[in-house]
Amino acid sequence: MSDVTPIRSSVRTGGSGLKNVGGLWGELLAEFLGTFVLIAFGDGVVAMAVAALPGSGRAQTPTTIFLASGDWLLITWGWALAVTMAVYVAGGVSGAHINPAVTLAFAVRRKFPWSKVGPYMVAQVAGAFVGAALVLLNYFPAIDAYNKAVGVGRGDPKSNATFSIFATFPAPFFNGNPLGPLVDQIIGTMFLVMLIAAIIDLRNTAVQANLGPVVVGFAVAAIGMSFGANAGYAINPARDLGPRLLAWLGGWGQVAMPGTVDGSFSWYFWVPIVGPLVGGVIGVLVYDWFIGDVLHARDRLAKPAPEPGRTREPGQPEPGRAGSEAAG
Repeated sequence: MSDVTPIRSSVRTGGSGLKNVGGLWGELLAEFLGTFVLIAFGDGVVAMAVAALPGSGRAQTPTTIFLASGDWLLITWGWALAVTMAVYVAGGVSGAHINPAVTLAFAVRRKFPWSKVGPYMVAQVAGAFVGAALVLLNYFPAIDAYNKAVGVGRGDPKSNATFSIFATFPAPFFNGNPLGPLVDQIIGTMFLVMLIAAIIDLRNTAVQANLGPVVVGFAVAAIGMSFGANAGYAINPARDLGPRLLAWLGGWGQVAMPGTVDGSFSWYFWVPIVGPLVGGVIGVLVYDWFIGDVLHARDRLAKPAPEPGRTREPGQPEPGRAGSEAAG
């Protein structure tokens, strides 16, 4: 929509800020806003399931959550739509990584500049923090009402229910051992990045009509339904760390940072950071080993090899003769 007048005068007039907004700074703004949208809708749907629906009288009791799998489906599809909307928002500017695991994986295998990795990650975490702050602002009364109904305060060991609006924690059957949740996060993020690589690969079964963000959302829904309950399927360091920091500042204390509930788990915060970063790299390598290299080989085999000593394509004029042949 080139007829829309830019807000910034420097962009309207072609001033000194034009290059900044059109370059890395503009990409960081897009990553910030995209991740903000992701968390606003993603954490927002959890707030609906945990606090707002029970507190508004729309659940069986004021403390009823996860009565059946329907609540989990609400959350998985909510996160799927959150990812879809976020990619539509930021995709045209930054590629909508909105996930440090994606950024790192693309730097490893998709020639994404390493100089941008750090700034992208900072913008993603910042966007996630602000998105979580918006959710807390909007659902503040509902969260406090739920805590009051169950008789806990923020930061109490039993406040995991409302803390889960913002960040993740492991299931009790891990008995506090971080290895299981770490493996879970590696697996979930491996699938996420592998599927993203397949969806955006134009050599593969390319998604048509700008439906890529929708299919990426389907991928997130599939992961949530199949691999979500073990550790909350963060599969995104920014998605967990930004809201976790917000929850820590918002009163959830050590339940948020460093992620400790006595007798259940301790110092958990690093698991949804390290696991996704490792899993993302594995995912892109797996895709390229099994699919990407095959597509590349088929593409090379479909093109005639150049004559020995020449680099031109068959039928193209030799260098230096184009002008004379055209004149003749």
